Amino acid sequence: MEIEREAIVQVVISAIALVTFVAATVYVATTYSSNGGLTPQGGTALVGAIGLFVVVMLGAGIWLERSQF
Repeated sequence: MEIEREAIVQVVISAIALVTFVAATVYVATTYSSNGGLTPQGGTALVGAIGLFVVVMLGAGIWLERSQF
């Protein structure tokens, strides 16, 4: 079974973005935790990490759609 180059690139980009998002989430959770929960700054940082993930995935999707493989 052959996998097209475009599919491999899509999987790799998605995996890198996902790993980066998980790392950012873990970082926020460990840095901004207090008494078993997040501080207000941690909540803001978590929302920022989610927003950044959405923007990165949007940009990756647009780039992949416009690129020629």
